[in-house]
Amino acid sequence: MSTLTTPAPDRTAAPLRIGPHTVAPPVVLAPMAGITNAPFRTLCREFSGGKGLFVSEMITTRALVERNEKTMQLIHFDATETPRSIQLYGVDPVTVGKAVRMIAEEDLADHIDLNFGCPVPKVTRKGGGSALPYKRNLLRAIVREAVTGAGDLPVTMKMRKGLDDDHLTYLDAGRIAVEEGVTAIALHGRTTAQHYGGTADWDAIARLKEHVPEIPVLGNGDIWSAEDALRMVRETGCDGVVVGRGCLGRPWLFADLVAAFEGRTDAFVRPTLREVADVMVRHATLLGEWIGDEARGVIDFRKHVAWYLKGFAVGSEMRKRLAITSSLEALRAGLDELDLDQPWPTGADGPRGRTSGNNRVVLPDGWLKDPYDCAGIGEDAELDTSGG
Repeated sequence: MSTLTTPAPDRTAAPLRIGPHTVAPPVVLAPMAGITNAPFRTLCREFSGGKGLFVSEMITTRALVERNEKTMQLIHFDATETPRSIQLYGVDPVTVGKAVRMIAEEDLADHIDLNFGCPVPKVTRKGGGSALPYKRNLLRAIVREAVTGAGDLPVTMKMRKGLDDDHLTYLDAGRIAVEEGVTAIALHGRTTAQHYGGTADWDAIARLKEHVPEIPVLGNGDIWSAEDALRMVRETGCDGVVVGRGCLGRPWLFADLVAAFEGRTDAFVRPTLREVADVMVRHATLLGEWIGDEARGVIDFRKHVAWYLKGFAVGSEMRKRLAITSSLEALRAGLDELDLDQPWPTGADGPRGRTSGNNRVVLPDGWLKDPYDCAGIGEDAELDTSGG
């Protein structure tokens, strides 16, 4: 792919230690439901040269314990993935403990990340995701069960600042994590109410780093380029970065991140549309192979089309046509009709993905009455299948 020379950074982060694993450079692919499956992780890992940590999409602990067919497919790792990293979502300490012990005893992964950051209503209305850290005792019980059940496997956690500006939880949650043996924490600098809107609060990442100096703190939020990642480390003192929406339709961002953290000046990727089209076809192909059906793979790929083509002169009708293809042949044929010699568009490195904000936080009844009382978790809190 085409490259663009960039000045050497003035500071790079040290390698990140996650239990026995060294992550160098300290770059992590954020779990994203329906996105960070094995095919997408493969693409990101290939562009990174195998460097970094690439986490599975969110897995519901009850579905895992019950060996739900879809969930068992989601925890499949390619033979080249190391370390194998699973993110778990759970609201019941006992179920979380069972899931973690299952992973450890059956050698299903090398690293476990706990999700306390998902802001979507179907998760928070049951007390899960970013709603859960408000209940300090419940958070502690879940983390304790996970760390105990994991044995030698390192356990990390990802969270948000809190429910909203009036109900911040991240400093308390960070201290609980340290006390219960969590290996590292990732903080998305937004509240649940913000969802993905507004601007991420990097100052909160710096405050958390000062509050829990015992373990690594990773920053997440508004990393759209390798320069953003370096700036976050420089401004907050965090030990690494977690990248989510910035790599949507742009798995080569991980090549940029590796180059930036290694101080190289010759490797920022700026693909032509032809090169982007080749990645699109490969992505759809990998999805078909992973699912076991080409048509279903291409259909699953449809959500990625707009992200890959952002900024290119394509035309609304062709965009619609490419977004309804159901075969690799049709996808390739449509792409071949484009002006594939187009260079990487100016501004295409900017924000992408969901941007909605200022949402009403949906919580279980009475959730805010007592930040320590664990009541309010219903029996159906983990009955949804994986994906969040």
